[in-house]
Amino acid sequence: MAVKTFLLPDLGEGLQEAEIVEWFAAEGARVVADQPLLSVETDKAVVEVPSPWTGTVVSRRASAGDVLSIGDPLADIEDSSLAEADKGAIVGDFGPRSPEQAPAVPDQEPAARATPAVRARARDLGVDLATISGTGPGGAITREDVEAASLKRGDGTRRSMARAMARARDKVVPATVTDVADVTAWYDDDADVLTRLIAALIAGAATEPVLNQWFEADTPQPGGVAIAMAVDAPHGLITPVLHDAAKLTSEELRLRVDVLIEKTRARRLAPEERHGGTITLSNFGPIGGRHASLVVTPPQVAILGAGRAYDTVGWRDGQAARVVELPLSLTFDHRAVTGGEAARFLAAAKAHLEQETP
Repeated sequence: MAVKTFLLPDLGEGLQEAEIVEWFAAEGARVVADQPLLSVETDKAVVEVPSPWTGTVVSRRASAGDVLSIGDPLADIEDSSLAEADKGAIVGDFGPRSPEQAPAVPDQEPAARATPAVRARARDLGVDLATISGTGPGGAITREDVEAASLKRGDGTRRSMARAMARARDKVVPATVTDVADVTAWYDDDADVLTRLIAALIAGAATEPVLNQWFEADTPQPGGVAIAMAVDAPHGLITPVLHDAAKLTSEELRLRVDVLIEKTRARRLAPEERHGGTITLSNFGPIGGRHASLVVTPPQVAILGAGRAYDTVGWRDGQAARVVELPLSLTFDHRAVTGGEAARFLAAAKAHLEQETP
């Protein structure tokens, strides 16, 4: 049986590297073709890489946390596919007849001690439990151990974020306009602010479509409004894309948003859910802050941000009254968008937010 070296395959989407998250097979373990061999983190997603052959893992060439380029060695696997196919022609080869004749079974790596909840948290963060020394009773791995390991390792999502921010710095000419929307008519603790913001962004794009476009030479322009929503996840800033947003009802928007956020935090976004955004929305208010100078990520040309809503005093029928204001910030690429276009977009979004019903 031949020992073959399995190289990191092309994972598609033009990706050139990936970080190993977790091995599913120990050295000496038996695997079959297409069985998940390990998981790797690419640009904002964790994907499973299957074994290309049936055989035995002779050696693993890299460990959890290592960053590999396409074509780098992953593992040496003793390919038994051909040998097993040939056995049908060997007269009298019926396999081992006694325990003494049976091939030795390699020792398996000891299973990490962790509760189901801790294991689920490790999966969410892409942490290999086998790489952690537990601090709990009897060496058990705790939730805190998992989260600490996630922060220590070189996270692929954060590398991707760093590259995107550097590209934005080098290519975009940013400018920001701000305003506040009077949302007294509908705002309370149960208000669905995110859905209202999405509807307001769609209204702004309808008024000034130039902000809902790509600005990059020789790049086909996507159709419709595809909103990249900034999500604050434990493993970094992720922007899942809500495609065809203008075609959805409020109820459909809420459902699609909830599904996207859940998949983002579990790192289970499909490729089409991570790409193709035409404009970005950042609802940073629940975390803190009122206004912000946001970052436009090319080839997009605009990002709308909403800060923390606050009570203030305004005028109603000539008298002072309680008013709830929602701060808005619009950062745009001044290479592609004029100040007037940005101001009209923001005015349309504000007017939509100030309606009692969307």
